[in-house]
Amino acid sequence: MNDNRDATINLPLIAAIVGVATIGGFMFGYDSGVVNGTQDGLRTTFGLSEAWLGVTVSALLPGCALGAFLAGRSADLWGRRRVMVAAAVLFIVSALAAGAADSALMMVLARFAAGVGVGAASVLSPAYISEVTPASMRGRLSSVQQVMIIAGLTGAFLANYFLAYRAGKSTDVLWWGYPAWRWMFWMQIIPASVFFVTLLFIPESPRYLVARGRDEEARAVLTRLFGAATALAKAAEIRGSLAADHTPRLSDLIDKKTRRLRPIVWVGVGLATFQQLVGINVVFYYGAVLWQAVGFSEADSLKINILSGTLSIAACLLAIGLIDRIGRKPLLLIGSLGMAVTLGALAVAFASGDLSNGTLHLAPKVGMAALVSANLYVVFFNLSWGPVMWVMLGEMFPNQIRGSGLAVSGAAQWSANFLISMSFPALAKFVGLPITYGFYTACACLSIFFVSAMVHETRGRELEEMVG
Repeated sequence: MNDNRDATINLPLIAAIVGVATIGGFMFGYDSGVVNGTQDGLRTTFGLSEAWLGVTVSALLPGCALGAFLAGRSADLWGRRRVMVAAAVLFIVSALAAGAADSALMMVLARFAAGVGVGAASVLSPAYISEVTPASMRGRLSSVQQVMIIAGLTGAFLANYFLAYRAGKSTDVLWWGYPAWRWMFWMQIIPASVFFVTLLFIPESPRYLVARGRDEEARAVLTRLFGAATALAKAAEIRGSLAADHTPRLSDLIDKKTRRLRPIVWVGVGLATFQQLVGINVVFYYGAVLWQAVGFSEADSLKINILSGTLSIAACLLAIGLIDRIGRKPLLLIGSLGMAVTLGALAVAFASGDLSNGTLHLAPKVGMAALVSANLYVVFFNLSWGPVMWVMLGEMFPNQIRGSGLAVSGAAQWSANFLISMSFPALAKFVGLPITYGFYTACACLSIFFVSAMVHETRGRELEEMVG
C-alpha cells in the first residue's frame, strides 16, 4: 500500500499471517535437512548400496519440482491457503510413512511425497505473503521465508543430534522399540501439525478471491488488513489488473501478440535457475575436510553446522534490513559479484590441493583461505539470491499470471537443484573440483549480466503495477 495509507494497516494481523505462512519455509528447511542424520539407518535397515542411498536421499527433489509446478496452478483454482493446508497434510503423512517405512521403495515414495509438499510451500508461502502485505514492507516480510528455511535446517540438525545422542547412535533403539533414525522423521510431525492448525485461522489471499469473483469476501479481508477506506479502492485495483473474460490460466503465460512466452516468465525462470547454478547445495561438499585442514576434528561437525547456520541467519537478517531500502536488484548484483569472487577463490584453492583416495589434502594456509571463502560465499548467497529470488518470484508477476508464473519458475528452480546436486559427485570425480567450482564461478559471473539486463526493480511497487 502507499505510504499515506500505512496508518490503517493492521500490523498484528499481518505479522500473524507472515508467522504462519513462513512455517512453510521452516518445513522446507526441516524436510531438506532431516535425511542427513538418517543415512546410516537407511543403509543398514534396507541394505542400500551407495547408488540406491543416493536415489533414496534425492527422491525429495523431483517431488519438489512437481509440487512447485502443481501448487502454482492449484493455487489459482482452489486458493493459496487451501493448497498450503494440503502441503501441511503431505508433511504429516510423509513423515509418518518415512518413519514407518519397511522397504526402500516405501521410503522413496514417502520422500517424494514430502518433496511435493516442500515444493508447494516453497513457492506459495512467499507468494501468499506478497499478496497480503503492503508494498512498503513487502520485501522485509517476504524475506523472513529464507530465515525460516535456515531455521528449519538447523532445527533438523539439532533434533537429529539430540535423538542420536539419547539413543547412543542413530541406528540404536530409542523409544517404544524403534531406532532413533525413524524418530528423526517422526519429529517432523510436530512443526507440520502446527503449520496445519495455524493455517486454519488465517484469511485467504484477497487477490485470489477477486480473481474468483468473490468480491465481498475479498473486501472483507482487505478491510481487516488495511481498513475500510482502502479496501474498496484496492479491490477495484485488483479487479482492473485481471482479465475480464476469464480467470487465471496457464495459457496466460503466452503473449497473444507474439505467440511466445512472456518476457517476465523467462526472467522468473532465469532467477530460479541461476540461484541453483551457483552451486549453493554442494559448496560445502568438502566442508568437513576444509575444517580438518585447519586443525578441527571431525567431532566438531555439529558446531560447524551451527556456525554456518548462524552466519546464514545473520546474512538474511541483514538482507531484511536492506531489501526495502536499497531494493532487490542491487542486492542481487552484490551477491553475484561476491559469490563470483569467493567461488573463484575456492576453485583456485582446490586446484592447488591434492585429491587422493577421495580425500582432499590442502596446505594449512590454503585450507584456511578456502574455509573463509566458503563461509563468505554462504554469507553473500543468503544476503542476496537466497531470500531475494523467493521475494521476487512472489511479487514480480502480474496478478493474472502469478500462479502460473510461480508454477513454471518453481519447477525450474527445483529441477536445477536436482541436476546440480546429482551431477556434483560425478563432476568432482571425473572432471575435478577446480573445473567444477570454476563452472559455478562462471554461472555467478553470468548472473551479473542477467540481472543487469533482464531484472527490473520491484521495490515499493504495488502488485497491480507489475507488468510482463
